[in-house]
Amino acid sequence: MAGKITLTMIKPDAVRNGHIGNILADINNAGFKIKAMKLTQLSTADAESFYSVHKERPFFRDLVDFMTSGPIVAAVLEKDNAIEDFRKLIGATNPPEAAEGTIRKKYAVSIDANAIHGSDSDENAQIEAAFHFAGRDFYNY
Repeated sequence: MAGKITLTMIKPDAVRNGHIGNILADINNAGFKIKAMKLTQLSTADAESFYSVHKERPFFRDLVDFMTSGPIVAAVLEKDNAIEDFRKLIGATNPPEAAEGTIRKKYAVSIDANAIHGSDSDENAQIEAAFHFAGRDFYNY
């Protein structure tokens, strides 16, 4: 599936603000197929592991605290050119810098509470998908 998938997480702020349905509609309307999806809540250990690449950065503890502050929706999405197309769909990390019509422009609260995660590379998409889902969780249709 390399090159065709990305992992997304609808973050606690967007879940809390009732944006799950609208975000999923935006994802579907952009041509992505949902291959696996679940509503879950990350433990502190889960969040520390998932974001371990940032453990030396000053924002790490705040990121872990935020990502464990409420439920998330994790999903594996499939589409040709998935990483690049999804990064365009979600927009810049800082919502005021995001293009009009992007998910972050429409639903994010701030650079910290920016509504959604998207994998940044094919390699990370595979790692992140395996973090949240076992092989039997993926559906083909």
